[in-house]
Amino acid sequence: MNLECIDLSIGYRQPIAENINFTLAQGDFLCVLGANGTGKTTLIKTILGIMRPLAGEVLYDGQKEHCRIAYLPQHLNVQQEFPATVGEVVLSGMMVHHHGFFYGQKAKKKADDIMRSLNIRDLKKRSYKQLSGGQRQRVLLARALCADNELLVVDEPVNGLDAQAKEQMYAMLAKLHQEENMTIIMISHDVQQAIRYATHILDMQAPMMFLSKEHYIKNKQMEISSWA
Repeated sequence: MNLECIDLSIGYRQPIAENINFTLAQGDFLCVLGANGTGKTTLIKTILGIMRPLAGEVLYDGQKEHCRIAYLPQHLNVQQEFPATVGEVVLSGMMVHHHGFFYGQKAKKKADDIMRSLNIRDLKKRSYKQLSGGQRQRVLLARALCADNELLVVDEPVNGLDAQAKEQMYAMLAKLHQEENMTIIMISHDVQQAIRYATHILDMQAPMMFLSKEHYIKNKQMEISSWA
């Protein structure tokens, strides 16, 4: 999916961030950086259609409305208490395509294929509550991908995970980007990992910058050298 933000102003009643302009082509990986309060999550909510922009517009493949976006929110403790198996949690992502809780063979096969691609197929019959934090995040990522596989939005996907689980999650996102040509938007506080995986950076810290990874690195190097 191609995504375009044009003269976007975001916030509740007063703008948190204004004049946001960027374009993502199919297969781009955008990392959104910035301190708390700069509007990262508000931007994501606006892209998802949860919030309306105060000004400007968001276009999805040139249209003002989108059908589906895969969304992995921040890790929440309440998610640990899903009273369901891994397979049931993943399949519930299909609810955007179906009415009710009955899924055909095509939907079940898609869920199985996604679980296999994320290396959690062997956990299908396990209780979600029994999983580690890293396993839960992969299950929730699989659930999100059942909703859509063109644009994936992830909000601090490694928050609360140990070092090994963080690497596994980043590896999963890199695989989706490189092998599936998926467009990804990721909120992160980790600049080093952003530079490692992203193709583009949106730095919400004033003055706001949208740059390719290469230009962002060059810009930061010039900024650091000016401190000497």
